[in-house]
Amino acid sequence: MFGFKRVKIRSAEFGLYFKDREFQGVLDTGTHWLFDFLGNTQVDVVSRRQPWIVHDKLDVIVKSGALAGKAEVLDLRDHQRALVWIEGRFSHILTPGLYAYWLGHKEVTVEVIDARQVRFEHEHFKTIVNWPQAKVLLDICTINRDHVGVLFIDGKYVDTLSPGMYAFWRGVAEARVVEIDRREITADVSGQELMTADKVTLRLNALVTYRIVDARQAVSTTDDVRQALYRETQLALRGVIGTRELDAFLSDKDAVAREIEQAVRVRAEALGLEISSVGIRDVILPGDMKDLMNKVIESRKAAEANLIMRREETAAMRSQANTAKLLADNPTLMRLRELEILEKIASAGHLSVVLGEKNLADHVLKLI
Repeated sequence: MFGFKRVKIRSAEFGLYFKDREFQGVLDTGTHWLFDFLGNTQVDVVSRRQPWIVHDKLDVIVKSGALAGKAEVLDLRDHQRALVWIEGRFSHILTPGLYAYWLGHKEVTVEVIDARQVRFEHEHFKTIVNWPQAKVLLDICTINRDHVGVLFIDGKYVDTLSPGMYAFWRGVAEARVVEIDRREITADVSGQELMTADKVTLRLNALVTYRIVDARQAVSTTDDVRQALYRETQLALRGVIGTRELDAFLSDKDAVAREIEQAVRVRAEALGLEISSVGIRDVILPGDMKDLMNKVIESRKAAEANLIMRREETAAMRSQANTAKLLADNPTLMRLRELEILEKIASAGHLSVVLGEKNLADHVLKLI
């Protein structure tokens, strides 16, 4: 028909009618004849199978009120986000802006969230954070087993988080989680050049075993708690060993380790740490000092061996003297001793007797 424009709107469709680029209304299902003598009429056909109305003039369409009863309008502020479910399945997250979705064709559920509560929590948390685009809008982190997370928002401590998955809204505030290992940790304090009270330089390797008991304090007190403990152990080693002479140190290293542990423990408590043990692993002396120590030990051992030998000789001589006195005082015991000797000689199987003076022969015959 001349001067008119025919527009057919099928089921599950709507027509957005514009004239002279001004929105006029929504055309329902059916055939429509529009006066278009000057060619200034435009109809944008949109499908209701797509729940969301996507149009560059959505704000004008919404303000006209033509969508009343046909679509739901959603206007999100800067601090708001919206979780969208379509047909009972999670679909996506909406950022601040103007949105509209059709009513009646698909079941659309929208849940508006206040993002000023920076930490995101929801009964369907796992489903939402596993959405492929979730990381664009949410800062997602995982705290591993045997760890805790110290949460700071805009630089202020908020909470200490247990193991698990957490998410925080981006663009609202700065959320930072510092993960802390709660298991026992061994720090190796090695290669320490120390001087004893008697001016002997030695190299020492120590081990410190500790665990973090106050995660917030460990994070807030220093930028690197492990390095801070290392420095405190260094100072304790210098303070304790520097007051002892080498011999005193080497003779009782356990006492030195206990004193070092006590010194380190006081500072560790201020760092949020608990010291399990402090031990001295290796003591390395300079080459010339090592040779000198070896000579001293060698001389000491030789003197001890000589002393032991003299003690044994003295004991043997004392035993012989006691035996002789006992035999002299007891003739019968002396006689028995002589018979024992003759028995031993006879048991050898060959007895040779050389007789000299008559008296000697008589003595032997008497014994036999």
